[in-house]
Amino acid sequence: MQAVILAAGRGTRMGALTENTPKALLPLGTKTLLEYELDALPDAIDEVIVIVGYMGGSIQSKFGGKWRDKEILYVEQEKLDGTAGALWQAKDILHDRFVVMMSDDLYAKEDVQRCIDEKDWVLLVQHRDELRSKGKVETDAHANILNVTEGDHGSTKGLLGTNLFVLDTRLFRGPLIPKSEGSEEFGLPQTVIAASKMLKIPFHAVETKKWIEITTPEDLKKAEEMLNTKEA
Repeated sequence: MQAVILAAGRGTRMGALTENTPKALLPLGTKTLLEYELDALPDAIDEVIVIVGYMGGSIQSKFGGKWRDKEILYVEQEKLDGTAGALWQAKDILHDRFVVMMSDDLYAKEDVQRCIDEKDWVLLVQHRDELRSKGKVETDAHANILNVTEGDHGSTKGLLGTNLFVLDTRLFRGPLIPKSEGSEEFGLPQTVIAASKMLKIPFHAVETKKWIEITTPEDLKKAEEMLNTKEA
C-alpha cells in the first residue's frame, strides 16, 4: 500500500525557523517532524511518495530512497496550489488505495491503522471546543461526511479535519475543487467530498484524540512537552 506525505510548503507561520529549513525537517526532540510521520506508517505501507517544494532537495538528501523497509519516491509541486493540487502531482504513480497525510503534524500509528481498516474513503477528525478559523467537518448520525466549511467559526464546537485521509485512485475522476469560493488553492477535503458525491463512494469520519497540530513555534514547544511527558 502507498502513502503520500505532503511536504511542499514553507510553513510561513513558523517565522525564522523555516528561513533555511523546510518545515518537515524542523527538529522535535531527537527526530524531525517528517521522521515522526514516517514512523507513524503501519507495516502495510511499503511505498511512500513525498510531495516536495520549498527546499525539497534538503528533504531528499536527508532521507534518500528508503526509510527502514519503505521505499521513498519524490514528486515536486512547482505551484503551491493547495492540498488537492499537491496530491494531483502524484496521480500517475498511485494505484489502488493509499494514505494521505501532512508532513508537519503528529499522527498516532494506531489511528493510521484504524483508518486503513475502514471501508471506502476516510478522514481522521478531532473534536475541538473552539474551531476558530479552521475547516469545520459536518457529518450525519452515521459519521458520513457531508461537508467541510472553511472560515472563522469563532468559539463554535465541532469536528476538525486532520488532513489524514485514506482514498483510492477513483478520486482522480473528479474535478479539483477550490478550498473556498474565490480561492486559488484546491482543497483536498472539498475535492474528496465532491468526488464522493459524484461517484457515490461513502466518505467516513474517524475520530481521534491523539493528533497534534503543529502550525506555529509555540505548537512545536507544546508538542515537545507532551512527548516528554509521555516518555517520562
